[in-house]
Parts: sequence; structure tokens; C-alpha cells
Amino acid sequence: MPTSGFAARLNAFRAPGSDGLVAVTPADLVRRAATVEGLNEVDLNFPDHLDGSDARAMARVLADVGLGLNGFAMRYYSDPAFKLGAFTHPDEAIRRKAIDLTKAGLDALAEAGGRTMTLWLGQDGFDYPFQVDYSRLWELEIAGIAEVCAHSPDLDISIEYKPNEPRAFCLLGDLGTTLLAIREVGAKNLGVTLDFAHVLYAGEQPGLSAALAARSSRLLGVHLNDGYGKRDDGLMVGSVNATATVEFLYTLERIGYRGVLYFDTFPDATGLDPVAECAHNIRTVKAMQGAVARLMATNALAEALDRQDAVTGQRLVQTVLWER
Repeated sequence: MPTSGFAARLNAFRAPGSDGLVAVTPADLVRRAATVEGLNEVDLNFPDHLDGSDARAMARVLADVGLGLNGFAMRYYSDPAFKLGAFTHPDEAIRRKAIDLTKAGLDALAEAGGRTMTLWLGQDGFDYPFQVDYSRLWELEIAGIAEVCAHSPDLDISIEYKPNEPRAFCLLGDLGTTLLAIREVGAKNLGVTLDFAHVLYAGEQPGLSAALAARSSRLLGVHLNDGYGKRDDGLMVGSVNATATVEFLYTLERIGYRGVLYFDTFPDATGLDPVAECAHNIRTVKAMQGAVARLMATNALAEALDRQDAVTGQRLVQTVLWER
């Protein structure tokens, strides 16, 4: 099951760990993340994780502890003006500020040696009927994404969709809408990031979303976590939807995904030891990947899927999961 390795949400390591220490600075977070056995890379939020540091300095911090840089994740919450939108704000000056901030993030990503910028445009959306002109909102979003893609054609730019939060309705809230936007932009360096919990509460089946994303676009990122499908719970991998997670990993293997598996979980929300939580996620995924490998070692599951034989499919999966 070759992938590029495991990465984790850096802010997860803000929670006090078994070492009794509280990580404060981005460098502190990086050093704590580096204590997780099997963790290869991290993502940095831009601009907050680079506040007061240049990109090369943060790259040196990562190198010093043996971690790679998967990429940057744009964050627009650093400026209260973006509450009404980033690329879709009604004020042209604020839209320009958001686009220019994203370009600065791409420049910093290149300096740090990263390869993927993840755009989560949660501020771009609406809260009320008769609040926005939907066609105009869409045009602004497409134009903003196209401009930042053109700014850094050698870097991958990936859209992470989410149904809501902080807006009642995010404009890019599901896979179909996101794929439509990617098609309209038409940039070769644009693709999609699938967050398992986002997919769940968008009412989608994760395995299907992975297959369609790979078929219609480029699957540039995978965020693993879990939840109850009502919000972005950020729970440990496989803790609620184990079978759907195995199917997701099975689909990733079938479509040839070789990117990083990124743990977007929230141990800091309830005070879990972040190092232990991340290590558990790695063990869980490795065990599930082993199950997927056993499933793919014979043609039995593929043949059951061809027949749409749910009973046999469940029996085969449960055998590799629960019987040894």
C-alpha cells in the first residue's frame, strides 16, 4: 500500500501531551509532532504558522527534526474583513486582499520547498435567502481561483470542500459543485482534497467521492478522520465508520492514489494526548491498509462487486477485519 507517508494537522499538537508541556509557537508544535513514530510530514497554515518567520526558516525547523513539508493550507480567518467572504467579498478591495494573500502564500510555499496549497474557502458563501446574487458569487469564486492558479502554475492547488462553517452555506460545499468549479477554471494545477468528515456530512459515500474525484479531476489530498455526519467532528480514524474507512482506503488503492494521508483530527478539542492520538491513527490506518492488501490479494471481492453481491462483500471485509 505505497503512499507518500503520513502527515498531521499541526494545531492538533497544541493540547498538553504526556510530557506535561504546552506547545505555543509553530516551532514548538513541529517539535512535538516529530515525536510521533511514523509521522513523515506536516502542513503549515498560512499566514499564521509563519507569523514572524520566513518560509525558509520554518523549512529549516522541519528539517532539523526530520519532518517533511507536505504543503500549506490557506487560512482567511486572520483578518475579520474576510468574514463576509474572501474571493467572493462584495468589496473589491477586500477580494483583492484575499487573492494577494493567497499569492503570497504560494510564493512562501515555493520558498519552503512545498508542493501543494490547500484552499478551504469556508468564508465564501451565504447565510440567508436574498443575501447574495448566486451567479455573481460564482463568477467571483471562479475568477479568484483562476487567478491564484495562474500565479503559480508549477504548484498544485487543491480545493477542500465543506458544506458549511463558518457560513451557513459554503459555496463549494460538496464534490459535485467543486468538480464543476474545477472544470470551469480549467487549470492543470487545480484539483480536490477529500476530507473524510466533510464528505460524510455532505451526505456522500467516501469511496464514491474518491472514485469520482479521480475520474473527473486530480485527487491531490486526503484528510483522514471520522465523525457522525452532522458536523466536522474530527474524531480518530475509524472510530465511528470503520467499514466506510476501509472502503475509502480500498478505493484509494484501486485509483492509484500515492499522496500523503493527512490526519485532520481534533485531539485538542477534548484534551487528548495529541502524540498518542496521532500514533493511534497511524496504527489504525496501517492495520486497515493491511486488510485492504489481503482483500486485493485475491479476485473474490472484485468479483462480488461486479455482481453487486453485498452479502459476500460484507463477509469478505469482516473476515479480514475481525478474523485472523
